[in-house]
Amino acid sequence: MNPLLKPVLIFCCLCSLSGCSIKQVAISKLGDTLAESGTVYASDDDIELVGAALPFSLKTIEGLLAEVPRHKGLLITAASGFTQYSYVYVDFEAFELETTDPERAAELKLRAKKLYLRGRGYALRAVELTRDNFIEGIRKDPQTTLAAFSEENIPELYWLSLSWAAAIASDKSDMSLVADLNLIDPIMHRCLELDESFDQGALHEFMIAYQGGRSPMQGGGAALARTHFARAQELSGGIRINSLVSLAESVSIGDQNRVEFKSLLQQALDYQVDDYPPTRLANLVAQKRARLLLSRSDNYFLEE
Repeated sequence: MNPLLKPVLIFCCLCSLSGCSIKQVAISKLGDTLAESGTVYASDDDIELVGAALPFSLKTIEGLLAEVPRHKGLLITAASGFTQYSYVYVDFEAFELETTDPERAAELKLRAKKLYLRGRGYALRAVELTRDNFIEGIRKDPQTTLAAFSEENIPELYWLSLSWAAAIASDKSDMSLVADLNLIDPIMHRCLELDESFDQGALHEFMIAYQGGRSPMQGGGAALARTHFARAQELSGGIRINSLVSLAESVSIGDQNRVEFKSLLQQALDYQVDDYPPTRLANLVAQKRARLLLSRSDNYFLEE
């Protein structure tokens, strides 16, 4: 049987069970399995194949969550899945088309925003398993609110921050979203405080773009982004190349440092993605973005 169809068939059979408690336990177990199966996609070498499979998997996960709405693993999987799908397959297409078909690019940006917010919704549900009314809490008293979270809560806090920031970036005219940008800062600092090495430096990797997109007056800036870049590189051991692309796009352009921009992107393109299969797909995505950025170098810099 096709492994992509198997979870759906099992789900349909489980939904026909007459005993409610039996069904809930069985679906919860299936949810555990699906929530732990991300490495199958992460090591794939075909971006488009994964893109064709993901919507099917995400809708299966949503169906399971309708039955077990407080399943933390499934909530995090849904949050990460919708966020990554939007970034790789919707937002990137908008980025590709922004110079040739701005109208279509704007449509895709709107869809990307909706998918990011969908991911944020699932992440928030996971976060609120630990602390109710989380958004209200960090608005009023972030330190006390975030004190309730421990190292095991980093995944949901991370995906909440990532999906939230991505939604803001996809529509900077939505002032109700933009006004919340600073709320992400205390969340990420709490995660870094708990375990800065999470997922081989993923927290620092996120902070490159986040701080690079904020001015020093807002608490960010290029210098801080570079500090996070250095730490991300150290913690990843060179097996995650997105930090190279992120620094080039978020900082080198702003600094009008064309030499650094090209050097970082070429370093990303030179990386042999098969050397470390667990990060193969993410690195292929980073290389795809690096190629597009390099092709547009003349658009970003005033001088050679």
